[in-house]
Amino acid sequence: MTGSEESPSFRLAYVPGVTPAKWVRIWNERLPGTPLVLTQVPAAEADALLRAGEADAGFVRLPVDRDFFSAIPLYTEETVVVVPKDHVITAAEEVTLADLADEVLFHPLDDVFDWDGPPGEPGFERPATTPDALELVAANVGLLIVPQSLARLYHRKDLTYRTVVDAPRSQIALSWPEEATTDRVEDFIGIVRGRTVNSSRGRASAPEPQQQKKKPAQGGARQKSGKPTGGPTRGRSGGRPGKPRRKS
Repeated sequence: MTGSEESPSFRLAYVPGVTPAKWVRIWNERLPGTPLVLTQVPAAEADALLRAGEADAGFVRLPVDRDFFSAIPLYTEETVVVVPKDHVITAAEEVTLADLADEVLFHPLDDVFDWDGPPGEPGFERPATTPDALELVAANVGLLIVPQSLARLYHRKDLTYRTVVDAPRSQIALSWPEEATTDRVEDFIGIVRGRTVNSSRGRASAPEPQQQKKKPAQGGARQKSGKPTGGPTRGRSGGRPGKPRRKS
């Protein structure tokens, strides 16, 4: 895709739990003439949105199809179990999956973890969404394992959470279709990677012209008469060196 085919704005998708405010602020400072349009998309729909060209790039959860997408891993999230505030688990600072083996654990249809074997006792149903599952946790009928960012995003006063030290973790990445690596995508990559304003695009910029150094004249500098000036320094009076002036 050439620069002339680019959208007049930069369209950035992000999955729930990601907070893109810092990068958006830097974008607006560096490229005020190119609006940045944010779209929150469910994690399960981010792939289709980017494939359809409805966003230029997105903050997504790995894995992605690396045959189609480029991706820059950014950070790994802590995993927590969300429980009612009066639950016995709140007595510990951290728990393990073994500690949850006898608990009812909900696995919503939008669960971000690809469990080989879901831990705990299965719930009586699979809630459609994470917020739906949290409603059931608040009703004290089961627990929910999520990335910490989602526990914070859907915070409720009657719920709290504890770190699950041996649970899978979700990894956040910046991703975009590899064949659609436009100049604006390169600009955003530079911002995410913390490049300075002079190198934020990640593209080679033309070197600044350097002043040509004047070559010294061969044979040393010359006077107007063409004679070299490399002789001994004369006294202030202009007389021959080494001989004082005669007093009048």
